[in-house]
Amino acid sequence: MGIQNPFIFFFFLFTLHRSSVESLNKEREAIELKGGPKDVAWVVQLSDLHFSVHHPERALNFSNIVGPTLSMINPSLVFITGDLTDGKSKDLLTMKQDEEEWLEYQKVLEDVTKRSGLKKNMFYDLRGNHDAFGVPAFGGKFDFYSKYSINGQLKRSGLVNSVTIQTGERNILFVGFDSAMSLGLRGPTNLFGHPTDQLLDDLSSELSVLDSQPAKSVIKIAYGHFPLSFSAASRSGRTLKHTFLTHNLSAYLCGHLHTKFGKNLKRRHESNQHPFYSHNLFQLNGHGSHLGNSKTCSDGATEFKEFWEWEMGDWRKSRAMRILAIDRGWTSFVDVDLRLGAKNVIILPTFPLDSRFTLERSFHKCKMDPLYFNSIRALVFSSSPIVSVVARIYDSSPGSLVIVLETPMKKSGDASSRADLYTCPWNFKAFEDPSPDRFLLQIEAVDIRGRSTLTELRPFSVDGLRARLSWNWKEFMVMGCQWEALYYPILWSFYLLTLSVLLVPKAIFLFSKKQYTYKNFISNKGVVSCVAWILSELYNIPLAWLSMIVYLFYLILCPWLSGQVFTEGGERGYMTYRGWVLRLNEREKLDFHGYPDIMVIIFPHLYFVVLPTVIVIGALVAERAIFQDHLRAVSAKKEDDYLVTNKVSASTNGRNKTLTLLHRRWIRKILLLISSAICWKHFLNCRALIKAYAMNPLIHFPIYSMSIPLFLAYTIYKTSRAE
Repeated sequence: MGIQNPFIFFFFLFTLHRSSVESLNKEREAIELKGGPKDVAWVVQLSDLHFSVHHPERALNFSNIVGPTLSMINPSLVFITGDLTDGKSKDLLTMKQDEEEWLEYQKVLEDVTKRSGLKKNMFYDLRGNHDAFGVPAFGGKFDFYSKYSINGQLKRSGLVNSVTIQTGERNILFVGFDSAMSLGLRGPTNLFGHPTDQLLDDLSSELSVLDSQPAKSVIKIAYGHFPLSFSAASRSGRTLKHTFLTHNLSAYLCGHLHTKFGKNLKRRHESNQHPFYSHNLFQLNGHGSHLGNSKTCSDGATEFKEFWEWEMGDWRKSRAMRILAIDRGWTSFVDVDLRLGAKNVIILPTFPLDSRFTLERSFHKCKMDPLYFNSIRALVFSSSPIVSVVARIYDSSPGSLVIVLETPMKKSGDASSRADLYTCPWNFKAFEDPSPDRFLLQIEAVDIRGRSTLTELRPFSVDGLRARLSWNWKEFMVMGCQWEALYYPILWSFYLLTLSVLLVPKAIFLFSKKQYTYKNFISNKGVVSCVAWILSELYNIPLAWLSMIVYLFYLILCPWLSGQVFTEGGERGYMTYRGWVLRLNEREKLDFHGYPDIMVIIFPHLYFVVLPTVIVIGALVAERAIFQDHLRAVSAKKEDDYLVTNKVSASTNGRNKTLTLLHRRWIRKILLLISSAICWKHFLNCRALIKAYAMNPLIHFPIYSMSIPLFLAYTIYKTSRAE
């Protein structure tokens, strides 16, 4: 018996390991494409549906438009990348789960699958931050995603799911992952993706599952909800970007940001970025560094790693849908605007590629067959028969668009084709040019009813050169900035600036006998003398100065507020600048959640309430000092001596106006108006927090809610009279 026990134990471990491997293999589904067009696959992405009980038109339009459109497109897969429901009250301030919205989502998706004629297992949906608002634990009472989503109904219970499309020539691996906060706080402090080390391990495993099959090339595409700029690092410091680069990803599809920040939310990531970018703080443009000369086998250059991140618009307001195609290894996409209803014709050019979104490794001539370049290609999806398709190429170098090629395209394939692929031969060498956006492609399709559909003008480069992809300031803020890495630098920059201004001069004044007055500032104007004079006046109201110092240290050392962070029940948590602290399961060790999500409360309060308050308080004491100097000047001289003379100079008139301005204290009145605006902004912040976390301002966050108005009121009172 003593010898048999170890064998039984190891047999148990082997059985357990085998069952776990089998369960993982079941999650890896494969779709073998049959029929034409050859070596071409396409999928559809939808994101940020935000089905809401307060906005039933979102679900109604989805059912009426998406179902028939999917039937026309006939994709191999459909990905819905998060925020399936809204989870918000009508005033948008309370954020928690509503089961009625999830029942609506389940009903609408069942209707869409019927209208589209697609199988249910072709749909993959994943959780967004709205789908996790107030959810204490996945699989619990309020985790409606696990119950009503398609993934939940099909028992795709893992946080990572993969599916492979097999074209015969290559494998196209799609890997989706759920990085929503596992302990779902209510909004607004539930904004970032939080991949764990375990999730990154699973993601890495899925991305490498086909690496052992060198006979077929593999295209790897990941999809999730959160852009990388709004994804935190794991506990060990690992990131999604590093995982993607390690496994030679081609593209990452995501949502989350909607179109209100811009329609150009695309970003190229690479492994050999500028040294300053290696800190992952920010990237100034979407295309990354410029390409040098095209690398060939003869160059002996090793291929570096790169991938594209393509955020797409939302269904909530923009009614956006994306079609992504992989044509003989080339990856392209088109975003379709369905706000006016279903489209009769949708055209997706698949070659030549849009030079704004190319990958350098795709154009390595040592790996590409020149035959791949010999035709212009486009997928045409139509609800009516197409009578003609024409490709046009424009040359933009003369300063205006000039047509240099216009040629009809012919449909390839037969009646068994999954869609219509149109092609036409061309001499691609005639379009080789050092400028990546000199030539532009446009395709026109005309259906049997005479309706014409045009694609946008797309720049292309047969040399693989990349066109410039610039952001406006909003696009840069949400895509170019790595907010987790920037959180502490921005926070400590505020404290360094504010405390240095408030404390350093005080220490200098204690050891310096020099007096800083308004008269000294007038005689020696400068930024330093101005700040020194204002602070010397502020130090004359010690309670106001000391209160601000204490308050700033309070925000670092103590909780800001205490609130209800789950949908219903559970203990209240308290929030610090490091995140929320929740005492669950009688755990004694403090565990912070929602970092850096809490920045949506921290930064607006510090930079739009506290900092303006410090500035206004300084301005109030400075105004009082100026007014005091004015009163002393008036008391020392008799103004009647200046008014006796019949001739009054222009300079005297100007001086009288200045005296009137000082006498009536108009500057103070403007500062009082600014103080009211600060208090109003602070009130709105407090009101939003009260609704979001079910708080009483006098009980759950009295210091946060009352300090700023009290500081301003006390300073206004102390500076009301010129003593």
